[in-house]
Amino acid sequence: MRHLSIDIETKSSVDIGKAGLYKYAQSPDFEILLFAYKVDEEDVEIVDLAQRERVPGEILEALRSPEVVKHAYNAAFEWYCLNRAGYVTPVWQWKCTMAHGLYCGYPAGLERAGDAAGLPQDKRKLTVGKALIKYFCVPCKPTRSNGGRSWNLPKHAPEKWELFKQYCMQDVVSENEILKRLDLFPMPMDEERLWQMDVLMNAFGVRVDTEMLEGALFINAVCEQQLTEEAVSLTSLVNPNSEKQLSAWLYERTGDEVPDMQKATISEMLKRDYPEDVHRMLEIRQQLKKTSIEKYTTMEISKCADDRIRGVTQFYGAGRTGRWAGRMVQMQNLPRNYIKSLDYARETVKKKNYSGLKLLYGNVKDTLSQLIRTAFIPSEGNKFVVADFSAIEARVIAWLAGEQWVNEVFATHGKIYEATASQMFHVPIEKIVKGNPEYSLRQKGKVATLALGYQGSTAALIQMGALDMGLSEDELPDIVQRWRDANPRIRDLWWKVQQASIACVQTAQPQAVPGLIFALEGDLVYGQSFLTVRLPSGRKLFYPRPFISDDQFGRPAVHYYGIGKNKKWVILSTYGGKMTENIVQAIARDCLAEVLKRIQEKGLQVVFHVHDEVIIDAPQNVTVDEICTLMAEPIPWAQGLMLKGAGFESAYYMKD
Repeated sequence: MRHLSIDIETKSSVDIGKAGLYKYAQSPDFEILLFAYKVDEEDVEIVDLAQRERVPGEILEALRSPEVVKHAYNAAFEWYCLNRAGYVTPVWQWKCTMAHGLYCGYPAGLERAGDAAGLPQDKRKLTVGKALIKYFCVPCKPTRSNGGRSWNLPKHAPEKWELFKQYCMQDVVSENEILKRLDLFPMPMDEERLWQMDVLMNAFGVRVDTEMLEGALFINAVCEQQLTEEAVSLTSLVNPNSEKQLSAWLYERTGDEVPDMQKATISEMLKRDYPEDVHRMLEIRQQLKKTSIEKYTTMEISKCADDRIRGVTQFYGAGRTGRWAGRMVQMQNLPRNYIKSLDYARETVKKKNYSGLKLLYGNVKDTLSQLIRTAFIPSEGNKFVVADFSAIEARVIAWLAGEQWVNEVFATHGKIYEATASQMFHVPIEKIVKGNPEYSLRQKGKVATLALGYQGSTAALIQMGALDMGLSEDELPDIVQRWRDANPRIRDLWWKVQQASIACVQTAQPQAVPGLIFALEGDLVYGQSFLTVRLPSGRKLFYPRPFISDDQFGRPAVHYYGIGKNKKWVILSTYGGKMTENIVQAIARDCLAEVLKRIQEKGLQVVFHVHDEVIIDAPQNVTVDEICTLMAEPIPWAQGLMLKGAGFESAYYMKD
């Protein structure tokens, strides 16, 4: 197979950062300015399309040929832009170096990936790119000094243009050097197929209800104005949205210092015995700062001419586990809906009836937030079929650990919270039913199941909402101990994973835990090293540049390089429970991947997926049972794993 490495520079009046690739490339003024390429081991060449040079015939033929592998860093961009510009090439002929890098544990972004992979300075991405892109690829403000032009062309700054060409060519060099390092750690063919499926799903997009969107934006604007006017009336402040002014007013009215205006702080203050006007102002502040409403604005900005939003998922966006991440509207953190009369609420919004919405539901901002999901609708004549795995992580960890009583629960009645409470408190499961005093134990079984599977303790229970459920902090240690006693094999799995990972790094010898293989992999050419965990699916998890050092408790632990909270390439540490979480979530992700492939083989269109849930833009004859059956079918590499799907169909997306 021959290889063609590509990097392009483009222009468009659409802000790609706000609107996304697809709307950017669909703009009437979209244009490819530069086309840099490298064939196999030949030198990098560049075609100056902005100055009417043409792509050589043999390269055009290579773009079409199935015998030539096309690759780029973030290849979805090159693939889509080239196709939009008339250089038609099937996605099945493409590979993405960024996706391969993410698979191997490296960060996204050509510059950051190059740094992490240890590229020599002459092979790294040039740092002048941002300024040049802003100059040539983004419209400029017409002024008297620039002759009133809207675009900077090569003739306006020939030296900058030559530097821009060098920058484009250097991106091909960097991508190629990264690929050489990654090729020593191949990405499975199944993962390449999943990337291609993701590209096509993102290009298809999901339809937006424009009436709903327009109504929501209109009502939100009216609500903001009404709330702001009420705040001014209550406080007499010039700008009640100012944290400084509002903090001073609250101190004057209550005598309490206000440390910040965070959501948690405001919620805590609302519990205090303050005057009525203070309570109301705090409520107004809460509503005005409800950030989820901004998703409507994102939809409006990113919506393409055909009322579809594209590019809402990122393949391998969640480091380590390989789960998909949200982009643009961020489908992974959409607010839940609790309104029972969703149809009526949506119609009220479509009619731009602010007064009606307020009268019916009270808190307009909260109502709009709950309706965000419902702004996504299927294609004309279709319906949404939505299905997700039931308790997927609880199923996977029990299967992997061999916690037989849990496996039997999932193979039979499936009431894992009741069964867990029964095991923890030695109460017959038949008694844990509504109406019996023992039913209160179900809450403890539920929070323990959700919070404690990855070596978490009382803090994990609190984070999962144990205190909000009415449990006291004093009883949490007992819940932790009871859950661990009831799940000895899961508890043992944490220690096995920890011991295997440490022994592997210390001895450089492979270590086995049932279903998993830990190995130290590296190369002598570039000096790369990884702790890898081979999953039952055959996919691997990668921990770059591992070493053993004491953790915060003075115990030996695996350390490795990864993306920290500040998004920098830093040293991280891990332990048995955390690695178990990575492994279990990765296996759950692989289960979803199997279902996505089955759905594609049925000729059905997934428009997006969230965690363990798939949303299908389906013809009317497709049933929920049909999709749930696909989810429950055995997976060849996971013999004995009992999976179950549950779902619904709807004329719009929602949380059932």
